[in-house]
Amino acid sequence: MILLDGNSLTLDEVIRVARNFEEVKLSDQGREQITKSRAIVDKILDDEKPVYGISTGFGDFCRILISKEKRGTLQKNLILSHAAGVGNHLPEDVVRAVILLRANSLAKGYSGIKLSTVEMLLSLINRGVHPAIPAKGSVGASGDLVPLSHMVLVMLGRGEAYVKGQLMSGAEALALVGLEPIELGGKEGLALINGTQVMTAVGCTVWHDAVNLLKAADVAAALSIEALHGTRAAFDQRISQIRPHLGQLATSENMWRLTEDSPIINSHAHCTKVQDAYSLRCVPQVHGASKDALRRVEETLLIEINAATDNPLIMPDTGEAISGGNFHGQPIALVMDYLKLALSEIGNISERRINRLLDTHLSELPAFLTAFPGENSGLMITQYTAAALISENKVLVHPASADSIPTSANQEDHVSMGTIAARQAAEILDNVCYVLAIECLAAAQGIDFLAPLLPGTGTNIAYQAIRKTVSHLDEDRIPAPDIQTIYRLILDGTLVQDVEKAIGLLKV
Repeated sequence: MILLDGNSLTLDEVIRVARNFEEVKLSDQGREQITKSRAIVDKILDDEKPVYGISTGFGDFCRILISKEKRGTLQKNLILSHAAGVGNHLPEDVVRAVILLRANSLAKGYSGIKLSTVEMLLSLINRGVHPAIPAKGSVGASGDLVPLSHMVLVMLGRGEAYVKGQLMSGAEALALVGLEPIELGGKEGLALINGTQVMTAVGCTVWHDAVNLLKAADVAAALSIEALHGTRAAFDQRISQIRPHLGQLATSENMWRLTEDSPIINSHAHCTKVQDAYSLRCVPQVHGASKDALRRVEETLLIEINAATDNPLIMPDTGEAISGGNFHGQPIALVMDYLKLALSEIGNISERRINRLLDTHLSELPAFLTAFPGENSGLMITQYTAAALISENKVLVHPASADSIPTSANQEDHVSMGTIAARQAAEILDNVCYVLAIECLAAAQGIDFLAPLLPGTGTNIAYQAIRKTVSHLDEDRIPAPDIQTIYRLILDGTLVQDVEKAIGLLKV
């Protein structure tokens, strides 16, 4: 059970709710904060004083005063008019994270929403009602207005939702789990959609998967170093200690432990080779820099998941309703673009190691890792796939936050595009996972040719995990299923978990 108070939610808890279906409730503190904030809004609603979004219209309509009897209709119409999303629906885990983060933000007590409305959000999570939220349509300022409106539609008995994977109308979904549609009071529509929770929810899931992916990248690199007769010398901690970036220190330690006691590496300890190519030798520096970026992303996400991001904000101590810009997604947009670059570079250097494994002039292994060249192509074309994926990433990595298009008749004249950046980060992560799967496939094939010598303590565990699911390539076969199998092994954390059971936790 996770208790929400608006201040103490962790990234681990977000993932537990999103993917493990952990139950959520408001804490006593959260309930008290919501109730106190709502009392202030009720007082404002009784007044004729113009307050943005409570007694006025929205965006460029902020100059229009709305009469008391029409303020409920104002909030309903806000949701209906703003539900303009297009494209595929967001994944279930992201939708669950979106609802959780919105509820936690509201629990902070600066939004003036009714307690019963927040309880409705939590009921959607706990009863497995997942609004069908189109992925596209947010510009990331004034919050994620469009996708969050699709979330709220279901609370009103409108729109569409998934229950146990089945798509149905919002009304049917609520009835199926014993819930009744709600009616929005003053400010509630605005409080529900004026926030950064969609971009942040996507960011949280990508961040979580990126932690695993960066560990898997170290494992894949270590396997390639074994197969390519590389040296451990570049991972001597003394090198990193005199340039002590945290990511570099973590990666060099991982690489040292993964390749420890390697009969393969020991077999060529006294060869004439002076140093390895950058894609092998500079793994701590390149992977480490991406880990440092991930650390910055984590810091920003942790602040954002416990932030009040709507407008206006209700000040519980003074009763003021203050218009500001906490809905602007720039903090998330910038770190998502940073994460895109960090993940893309992992794919770039991995593809270079794949190329070395397949090029006999560089690898001292059979050409394209086949024992029967000419008649068989071996793993030749897998590098094409990796090249295509990293080339696609080079397009996706262009910073979404570098763009801005004015909206709402120039009232909202600078936007973050943070939700686009977050979705692109998810695409890049998926592409890199496939690239690492190809590297693992090729490295394991290369290690096969070095038998009877075995790789090191950690690399041997990884090698055995791959070989449990994908056999050695003797004669040509369709490589796509092999790539997909290792992709799943990486994405679900199995590869990293197997290694960590043997040598302890890998560092990020």
